[in-house]
Amino acid sequence: MTILLNGDRVDVGGPLTVASLLAQLGVDSRRVAVEHNLTVIKKANYDATEIHDGDQIEIVNFVGGGC
Repeated sequence: MTILLNGDRVDVGGPLTVASLLAQLGVDSRRVAVEHNLTVIKKANYDATEIHDGDQIEIVNFVGGGC
């Protein structure tokens, strides 16, 4: 199936959940926020949120720092 991941079309194997997509990408779920079809997903729902063909996913990494 094809999804829109951070603005790029990407072919991924399905079925997928947000949690399995993050694992497939090697992304630490503790350090990101995920938006699925314009809705921010709570970390507690990553395992239950299914991704379907044509869905839009945005993954934003948290960056630490300061003055």
